[in-house]
Amino acid sequence: MKRIRSDLPGLILVLVFALMAAACSATGSPATTTTAAPTTTAAPTTTSRGGQPVGGEIAFGQIEEPATLNPFLTTGAGLVTTLIGNTYWTGVAKVSGDTRELVPVVVTELPTVGNGGIRVNPDGTMTITYQILEEARWADGMPISGDDFRFTYETIMNPAYPINRSVYQEIIPESIVAGAKSFEYTMVQPTLQHEFLFHVLIPMHDVEGSDFVNDYNDAPWVSGGPFMFDEWRKGSFIRVVRNPDYWGTDPATGQQLPHLDSILFPFLPDQAALIDAFRAREVDIINPELGTIDAAPVIAAIDELSDLEADGVLIDVAPGPLWEHLNFSFSERSLARNPNSYNAHLEYRRAVAHAIDEERIVSEILGGHLGPMDSYVEAYAPALSPGSWAEYDYDPERARTYIAELCAKEGIDCEARPVTAVFTTTAGNAARQQLADLLAEMFADIGVAFTVELEPSAIFLGQTLDTGEWDFGQWSWTGSPGLSGLVGFHDALDPEGPFSLGANIYRYGTPAVEADEDAELNQGPGLVVDEHSDRVGELRDFMYATVDVEELRSYLAEVESILADQVVILPLYQNLDLGAVWANRVGGYVHNPLPRQFPWLTVVGDTWNVEAWYRADL
Repeated sequence: MKRIRSDLPGLILVLVFALMAAACSATGSPATTTTAAPTTTAAPTTTSRGGQPVGGEIAFGQIEEPATLNPFLTTGAGLVTTLIGNTYWTGVAKVSGDTRELVPVVVTELPTVGNGGIRVNPDGTMTITYQILEEARWADGMPISGDDFRFTYETIMNPAYPINRSVYQEIIPESIVAGAKSFEYTMVQPTLQHEFLFHVLIPMHDVEGSDFVNDYNDAPWVSGGPFMFDEWRKGSFIRVVRNPDYWGTDPATGQQLPHLDSILFPFLPDQAALIDAFRAREVDIINPELGTIDAAPVIAAIDELSDLEADGVLIDVAPGPLWEHLNFSFSERSLARNPNSYNAHLEYRRAVAHAIDEERIVSEILGGHLGPMDSYVEAYAPALSPGSWAEYDYDPERARTYIAELCAKEGIDCEARPVTAVFTTTAGNAARQQLADLLAEMFADIGVAFTVELEPSAIFLGQTLDTGEWDFGQWSWTGSPGLSGLVGFHDALDPEGPFSLGANIYRYGTPAVEADEDAELNQGPGLVVDEHSDRVGELRDFMYATVDVEELRSYLAEVESILADQVVILPLYQNLDLGAVWANRVGGYVHNPLPRQFPWLTVVGDTWNVEAWYRADL
């Protein structure tokens, strides 16, 4: 079985290049023996309670072992810590693997302007209010309360602890009001970054007075999630077991969650061993990290596992957080790379948009496992995606018409200055070399001379982009679920932020830069400065100024419509992210790609819904 999905991912703005790679206390300290191999439970302890089967164990293979189980420490900001911790942590929200939207966990609903949970105050501050579920409690029976939220905040803000305080430091300390089943705080200004807060709560009654930095490395605090920490055999496995007092229930049947007795996280030495263990049915689920920009290792793994589909394996290929795009430099320095560049002319950019066969690109580079992107919003908040680039179907004849219109413009002499493109991206990557080869064919088909000048990552991702000395380029952005990163992406197109002063690498609509300490960054205004680029800048500011989702939806639709109509960038595709499961043994699993560049966002990953997993063979 193979499920192909075309929805998913993107919080917080990050440019990703080829240089990029980065509790319930049980009954005592975990064992540290390294000799015993993990064993899985072969049979359930009970049978169905009227819904899904109950009992049994599932093994989720990992190739990394945690450095610590404390997610607030720098050493705890890792993928494996998150995947395991999701089984026993609890907090405000998690990301749904079905919709890639934030959904509430211990609160009745996520705060919004519409439901009154977010209030923008006359003094320019913003107040957030959470209503905590009455039934929410820790594994020892203590209710989850506003005091736990307050204690979490105080722990994070403790200057003695090596903790990332980003966003939390925007909370006004004296504004905090902790109730038995409520929590309220005020931030210094309206911001969508409130989405980042309180995804992992620290139980005050269990942690207060402890050595927070040292006491939770080998065993976590009391669980608030569906499972409890059981054992960590260093070098071998971690096991979590059912929290018998978990307060969550199946919304469809009312059945108490979780369904499983336990989950085993065995540690394998490398990707090959992980896949071998999966083939041998020694582990039930794998989410191998097989590369990001280069799809070839992922496709090879899919091909390797495809022979198991007849035996009950489900291969789930989802759009990953990284998304590729093609782009034009609007810097005057682009003419140093290509004196015959016509990037400043809309006719040329529209010709390029119609010349590119995106279906062929994803077929050949991604093996047809995902479709092309019609909107960069797809990588952040799929439900908000307007699909504005869908208008640019593959149409070489129309592209040639646009080239003819360009050459007919007053002041344009295409004989003296032939239409030419110089394509630059990072060298040493098979997918990008393959893309260059495909683009060369497509540009030739519309009569545009096409030159490829690939560069080492350190040069292209450094001096070339910093100075704007490229013509037609390609790189990846990444994002994570939510709205803050989606809004933040528009910094890269902010006319008030030329790269030396902000984040506008493209120099779209930017003024001249004349006072930068680095003389190489000083240059004239962007090649395209008009009412459209000015409006993009206004909309970027409007998006930053609102926390109202409906207002934001309107601004997003307009800004993307402009960017697509003016062909400022060309979204291509999201990179592949693979999950595989023995579906005739495991039910309820939903693959949920994790933005690996945001290890502190501990609300995503394949264990997002472990409470719903069950043994399908029982």
